[in-house]
Amino acid sequence: MVASARLTLGGFLARFAFALLVAGATYNPTRYSYYAWVKSTGFEWRPPTVFVGVVLLIGWVVCLRLTLRSIGGLGLLLANAFLAALFWLVASWGWLPIENVAAISWLGLFSVAAILAVGMSWSQWRRGQAVPPG
Repeated sequence: MVASARLTLGGFLARFAFALLVAGATYNPTRYSYYAWVKSTGFEWRPPTVFVGVVLLIGWVVCLRLTLRSIGGLGLLLANAFLAALFWLVASWGWLPIENVAAISWLGLFSVAAILAVGMSWSQWRRGQAVPPG
C-alpha cells in the first residue's frame, strides 16, 4: 500500500495531461476548442454540443474537486496569485509578448493545467512523504 501511495513523475504528468486536455478542450486560441465550436453554431444548443459540454463539465468538476480537497480554496487562490504576480513581474521586464493574445492565452492555459495538476497530485505527494511509524 505504501509503494502505491508514492507520486511518480509519470503520475504527475498524467494528471497534467488530463488537466491540459480539459482546459485546452474548453478554450484555446485556435478554432479547435469547445468555445470556438459553440460560438460557430451561434450558441445554438444541440445534442452534440450539450453532450460534449457535460463531458467537459465532468472533467472540470473532477479536477477542481481533487484540487480543492488537496490544497483548499486558499491554496488555489495563492497559486493563482503567485503566477499572476510572476507573470506581471516578467511582463514588466518586457519578457512577455503582452500584445500577442494567443501567446498569453496559451500561457494561461498551461498555468491553469499546472495549478490543477499540482493540486491533484499534492495529497498523494504528501502521503508519500510521510514517515511510516515504527
